[in-house]
Amino acid sequence: MRFFILTLIFITLLSSGCSWIKFPGVHKINVQQGNILDQEMVDKLQPGMSKTQVQFVLGTPIVTDSFNTGRWDYVFRNISATGAETEQSMTVYFDKNGLMKDVVGDYIPSSIGKTSSAK
Repeated sequence: MRFFILTLIFITLLSSGCSWIKFPGVHKINVQQGNILDQEMVDKLQPGMSKTQVQFVLGTPIVTDSFNTGRWDYVFRNISATGAETEQSMTVYFDKNGLMKDVVGDYIPSSIGKTSSAK
């Protein structure tokens, strides 16, 4: 009876922490979250574009600040099947008239260049 209980406890402990056990033949997938951006998309941005035009080029922002309507955040996060994490982000700033004035982040449009100021 004691052997049965010890075996049961051992199997329970072994199976409860399966994340460290590598099962052969188990397929893991990449997990992508957010807006997928690339330099070609970002290069289409021009200073003075309206919010609608920016949304057409980049898509709906993942984060819109309800207290500051002049800021849109685009975030992309990828966790590969091997567990490697990458994250890219970009923030678009608009003036009071709703026209794009600045872009800060991992991607900078070539029309704005490297002179963008960090916020």
